[in-house]
Amino acid sequence: MTAILPALTGSNVIYGMGMLEMGMTMSYEQLLIDQEIVRMIRRILQGIAVNKETIALDVIKKVGPAGNYLAERHTLKYMRQELSTTTLINRKMRDSWEKSGSKDIAEVAREQAIEILENYKPTPLPEDVRKKIRDIVLEGEEEARELERKES
Repeated sequence: MTAILPALTGSNVIYGMGMLEMGMTMSYEQLLIDQEIVRMIRRILQGIAVNKETIALDVIKKVGPAGNYLAERHTLKYMRQELSTTTLINRKMRDSWEKSGSKDIAEVAREQAIEILENYKPTPLPEDVRKKIRDIVLEGEEEARELERKES
């Protein structure tokens, strides 16, 4: 959860996703778990809109302090916008979780990683982008050769 600190300061880079052993090992499972955490952090950074519509004073007056806000259309409408959705974290009740196999987050991440590795089909980059990347690589290689010549 230390990833939230740089995010809260406005950093647009969260370092270390998928890394184990101080970055000496890369784990696809950890990468997916970290992606889930970053997704939740990004949701936190969006904040919660507080305005006349979202505060719903009319609903608060109608329902009162001991009432059921979940039965209100307003709650349903705005609650969906505020939910943090996850693909790996299991939020089921224990009985449902056990009936579906009792898999922990590492097992679910491993299955998802295997599925991605076996089935992912990347969208090819447009030719102009590929050419620009290739030009950058060639320029870097030329600079490296030039440096090598100067050093020898």
